[in-house]
Amino acid sequence: MRRRQSRFLLTLLAVALCACGSAVRKVSNRFSNNLSEAILDQDDPGTVRDGVPAYLLLTDSLILGDPENPDALLAGAKIYGAYAGSFVDEPERAQRLAGRAYDYGKRALCLREKALCDALTGPFETFQAALAKTDKKDIATLYGFAAAWAGRIQVNTGDWNAIADLPKLQALLEHVAELDPHYDGGGAYLYLGVVNSIRPASLGGKPEQGKAYFEKALEISGGRNQMVRVLYAQFYARLVFDQALHDTLLNQVLSADPVAPRLTLINVLAKRKAKALLESGKDYF
Repeated sequence: MRRRQSRFLLTLLAVALCACGSAVRKVSNRFSNNLSEAILDQDDPGTVRDGVPAYLLLTDSLILGDPENPDALLAGAKIYGAYAGSFVDEPERAQRLAGRAYDYGKRALCLREKALCDALTGPFETFQAALAKTDKKDIATLYGFAAAWAGRIQVNTGDWNAIADLPKLQALLEHVAELDPHYDGGGAYLYLGVVNSIRPASLGGKPEQGKAYFEKALEISGGRNQMVRVLYAQFYARLVFDQALHDTLLNQVLSADPVAPRLTLINVLAKRKAKALLESGKDYF
């Protein structure tokens, strides 16, 4: 009788621990989502720049405590990637932070899409075949990893090993766009615009295709995401030396109202970058 009671109590304890772990994971995921929303709606970049490093460490601690939580890993990839791309000017530091974003995104991918993870280092055809087996329910993981991957390539444009990954990244982003063109406000098209405009046509780039993707990103966002215009000017217009388009896009950013749900911080940063690009454009063109 005592033995059966002991087993029953152990079973109850195990169930309680599992429930507790599940609850902690839910709270952790909710915290990460709420933090992202709060940051995106912030209109003072200085507050974000000064405050986010503490949350980077907090995110690391959440992942350390639950290393197989793909949602926490994707949240970490997002916040590290955003911070590296928006607030870090030192190239080496930006590469380190973007590298951590990529690592977190890849770990999430490997937990949820093992076949695709295994195909990352294989032939393109193998990667494409694994990608084709994913569907709309996988889009958060696919897009989260793709965004981190694109960020890592963007801060390593001088590394030909990173550039060699572009065909796989493009296939991944195109797949996301096919699954849901409006996901993250058309974010896949924005990344596709950058990916195709990193190199001139003479070196394998496809700037005109990049232009079409930027236009699609503008259409889907309703023109509210001003960073689309900034990156359109920075990567496409400068690549093809189109100063008229470059200046038009950037002046549109400066005249736009930056306040928009989940876009306010991005738009405030876009205005700051637009001013800098207009000034440096005087020497560039």
